[in-house]
Amino acid sequence: MAVRKVDDKNQLGFAFDGEEVSQEHTEETKVAPKPKAKKKPKKKGGATAESMATKQRDISISEFFAKNRHLLGFDNPRKALLTTVKEAVDNALDACEEAHILPDITVIIKQLTDSKYKITIKDNGPGIVKKQVPNIFARLLYGSKFHSLKMSRGQQGIGISAAGMYGLITTGEPVEVISRTSPNKPAYHCHVQIDTSKNTPDIIMDAECDFDLPTGTQVVITLEGKYLKGKQSVDEYLTQTAMANPHATIIYYSPDGMCHEYKRQNSELPFIPVEIKPHPYGVELGMLFKMARDSKAKKIPQFLHDDFSRVSTNLAKQITKNANLSLQLKPSKATLQEIELLHKSINETKIMAPSTNCIGPIGEDRLEEGLRRVVDAEFYATCTRRPSVYRGNPFLIEAALAYGFKDPKAKKKDDDDKQPLMQLKRIANRVPLLYQQSGGAIHKAVIETNWRNYGISQSRGSLPSGPMILMVHIASVWVPFTSESKEAIAHYPEIIKEIKLAVQECGRKLGQHVRRQKRIKQELSKRSYIQTYLPHIGEALRDILSLDENEVTEVVDKLRDVLERSRKF
Repeated sequence: MAVRKVDDKNQLGFAFDGEEVSQEHTEETKVAPKPKAKKKPKKKGGATAESMATKQRDISISEFFAKNRHLLGFDNPRKALLTTVKEAVDNALDACEEAHILPDITVIIKQLTDSKYKITIKDNGPGIVKKQVPNIFARLLYGSKFHSLKMSRGQQGIGISAAGMYGLITTGEPVEVISRTSPNKPAYHCHVQIDTSKNTPDIIMDAECDFDLPTGTQVVITLEGKYLKGKQSVDEYLTQTAMANPHATIIYYSPDGMCHEYKRQNSELPFIPVEIKPHPYGVELGMLFKMARDSKAKKIPQFLHDDFSRVSTNLAKQITKNANLSLQLKPSKATLQEIELLHKSINETKIMAPSTNCIGPIGEDRLEEGLRRVVDAEFYATCTRRPSVYRGNPFLIEAALAYGFKDPKAKKKDDDDKQPLMQLKRIANRVPLLYQQSGGAIHKAVIETNWRNYGISQSRGSLPSGPMILMVHIASVWVPFTSESKEAIAHYPEIIKEIKLAVQECGRKLGQHVRRQKRIKQELSKRSYIQTYLPHIGEALRDILSLDENEVTEVVDKLRDVLERSRKF
């Protein structure tokens, strides 16, 4: 019996030997149902593109730094205390100098609990306009110096507002600010805190109040911190700041109740830098293209002359011709290929180095005054190098050395193995750098200097030994820090070379002093031999030659004269 299966959308039948099966037989015949396909188990916890898209949003810069505050120098309580004082003092010095005011700065640190401190910094600067106070102290990346090519302590507009944000996070306390811009106006007093989700300031309280200075600003920040003395302390930072800023008076009340006063050493304001335009050698291709697109100049030569320093009208035309570009080409219409030709032509053209009136050295006399302010030594040496350039940015290096402390606590035995290592003080735009000493260009240049040439003991790969303090200062329109916390200088070959030359100049002066001191010591030793042994020689001659006292005296005097003359030769 053959069985044939007939498929149809509406009915199902079977035929036997070509004959149809009756309806009754069909109803009696049961057809086995198809097995249902098993459902695949759903993955648990798997994200989809749509679900991930719902979680994506803008990140506020203040949110980022609140989670990554170690990038700004707030990675532990001790460092946070130092960073807060540093940022406030730097701002005060900058404000005073820009207004041509000799700085008078007061720093007060009070310990409220075991880990809670109240920091007050007051200056006699020009004050801050009322509407700008909230943005300056409670908004990250807000400032006037980031795009300005001139030497200044602050650059990023992030320091003091980050300190206020850290205080808010750790204690919940807002920043308290009092500022007066004119003796004829009342002072403005406000409490302000940062909204980290929006990077905007929230004003908690504002009012008018009295202030004991005709103009100036007072900032109060309460934060979680830790006060310790030592190399990386607030005390050391203020000491080095006094060294690098002899024109400033700094009064410091420490948490232990002590008052440290650094009086002004001179009444002459430091050189006030002048803002310059960027130098063509320091501009990368992408930045040049952006500047050209944004320029309002009608022709390429005009763009080069107006937007860059050291580019005269004739030189701008020469650069354009060397790039095989039309003198009538409009910068905003230039293509990337045309700007690439222009960039290549710029680098192949000899252009005068950037102007150096945008940076201000401390000066050799002022460097020595700064060292004498904090250390009493037997010898001082200073050097200020001529300005140089890295990546189109002008900079200069200064070095100052103090040798042979007169402080009994700093004296050590003559045994070099027991002498302390040199104290290295690193300064950038008059600001001390206390952390990451061995990770920066200054430390690298100093240890690579051969101090044995100057009569100073030095182990391989380390600082020299002896009672010495070396201060190295870099002044630049843009200091190349290795991180946002501004703790070390990047290893640019041009900077390392200039540091070595400045340090070597101080080393040569020190070598002359050390060799002179050794000669004096040898002469004194010889003199002591003469004074010690000549009387005995006279007595021996008297006994041998039967001389009287007058003859003995005459012989001894002649011997002394002969020995003195031979010692001088």
